[in-house]
Amino acid sequence: MRFTLSSSALSSRLSILSKVINSKNALPILDCFLFEVVNNTLTITASDSENVMKTSMPLDDSDGEGKFAVNNRTILDAVKELPEQPLTIDVDTQSYVIKVIYQNGLYNFTGQNAEEYPMAQTMPEGAFTLTLASNVLSDNISRSVFATATEELRPVMNGIYFDLTPDALAIVASDGHKLVRNRNFSIKTETPTSFILPKKPANLLKGVLAKDDSEVIMRFDDRNAEITFGDTVLLCRLIEGRYPNYNSVIPQDNPNQLTIDRKVLIGALRRVLPFASESSQLVRLHLEAGKMEISSEDIDFSTSAKEEIPCDYNGNIMSIGFKGTSLSDILNNLASSEVELQLADPSRPCLIVPSEQPENEDILMLIMPMLLND
Repeated sequence: MRFTLSSSALSSRLSILSKVINSKNALPILDCFLFEVVNNTLTITASDSENVMKTSMPLDDSDGEGKFAVNNRTILDAVKELPEQPLTIDVDTQSYVIKVIYQNGLYNFTGQNAEEYPMAQTMPEGAFTLTLASNVLSDNISRSVFATATEELRPVMNGIYFDLTPDALAIVASDGHKLVRNRNFSIKTETPTSFILPKKPANLLKGVLAKDDSEVIMRFDDRNAEITFGDTVLLCRLIEGRYPNYNSVIPQDNPNQLTIDRKVLIGALRRVLPFASESSQLVRLHLEAGKMEISSEDIDFSTSAKEEIPCDYNGNIMSIGFKGTSLSDILNNLASSEVELQLADPSRPCLIVPSEQPENEDILMLIMPMLLND
């Protein structure tokens, strides 16, 4: 079997697929990419047994059909240093000796029998289908994945929750200390349904989805999801279990509202946070009309810092404490120039929302306060 394709097209597809492969695999064959040539089209698959990503590309030329497996590092290292040029790959389907022929040279290595490669489950006919724009899914995953947990006791918190209702699609993530809820009012369904996407496939999608309005088709049932975008398909196992009622933790009555320049607040946090206690990362926000004072201290090392920044605030004078790293993460995952902090009192969660919401969307982030020792 022999086929020809572009070196840079192959290299870019392999580098995307390589993110699926674990550094250590229970099945040695999962260290490999699966190559399959049918009807002048090459399909390459990578798997870690729970997540399978496959992509198809047309060939410039092909002679014969078949499939073989090749170690991911071997083929990646072989093609990534090559400038753009036609590559001819010649495979002996009996001995699995592979020759990669390029303009001024030749690579020789051995592949493996593809029969040992585990086949991905196909989605059943009755699976629920959700279609949305690639940039919408990419933005929502990017905005949410940082807030997922790494818990062994409550694995449902370790993924991103997709909650489809007759009103909107809500995409939610929380680790119990911070929460992100993105609602898209242009995507809704008569029949409420939901699923929890694990962190690894979420990060894979974040890295490969196009930032345009091309379609992404998500088909899912109780256990698995199949996500199709362009000529690539990602199959993954979902997290099973019941996601907590996230709406119940979002306080509704927050009379103290503050508007502030997001980048100014990030800059002040960056300067004050190094002086906070390493164990708690506690920063104190003192709010009064027209200004916010941010301070931190580490009693053990006798260090402290404080900075005053202007803001638009007309609520009650109050001091409230937050974990500084969590507050920074939230601010860095919003895109608006100004943000609004909505507060009830120092013991209740603070809501952080962009001062201007994107069209048909409602973005809300929540952070739990920390106890201040006054």
